[in-house]
Amino acid sequence: MKMIKAIIKPFKLDEVKEALAEIGIEGMTVTEVKGFGRQKGHSEIYRGSEYTVELLPKIVLDICVPSDMVKKTVDTILKSAHTGKIGDGKIFVMPVEEAYRIRTGESGIVAL
Repeated sequence: MKMIKAIIKPFKLDEVKEALAEIGIEGMTVTEVKGFGRQKGHSEIYRGSEYTVELLPKIVLDICVPSDMVKKTVDTILKSAHTGKIGDGKIFVMPVEEAYRIRTGESGIVAL
């Protein structure tokens, strides 16, 4: 099993969720976060004054999948979250030793 952590732009969330549902991804955890990467934020003008926004809103998706679904899941996120502009996000893939479903006590792939 693998944990896929994807950091995407907030307005791409619905598109990414729909694309993942089409390939059979049934669950994920979605977290609203703020952060920055290479773009280091941006400047905005509010009531005539310019100010710098250093931490930009992002969405983090945590998705646990069987190892054989990693490539398909990552490719789906890459395609559906892509805008071609700076700040599109990142995807990280990490190993998961074990998963448990609290309600039933099931473990392993069936717990997903």
